[in-house]
Amino acid sequence: MDFLAFKTFISPIALIIFYYMGAVIMPPFIWFVSRWIMKKFNLIEKCYQESKKIAWRVLPWRYRMLFILIFMMMFLFMELMWRMMFEFLIAYMQMREALVG
Repeated sequence: MDFLAFKTFISPIALIIFYYMGAVIMPPFIWFVSRWIMKKFNLIEKCYQESKKIAWRVLPWRYRMLFILIFMMMFLFMELMWRMMFEFLIAYMQMREALVG
């Protein structure tokens, strides 16, 4: 009953499970869902293919590599922020347990 009344917090083990679900499972899941949406809606697929052709034809190779590098850095920063958020939550629960109990 304490769990339903929010008097007892979920354990850090549950947060670790949710962290790995978000860090490992969500990126491939989102990629597969986006591919499924593009296959399901033909207009989106056509727009994507045409814009990709135009972008790769117009941009020099330096800017293509820069774009890929920036995307990879943004993905890594997103993963780092995800990790830091869960570390903060776990630390908060540990501090609360030390103060309360």
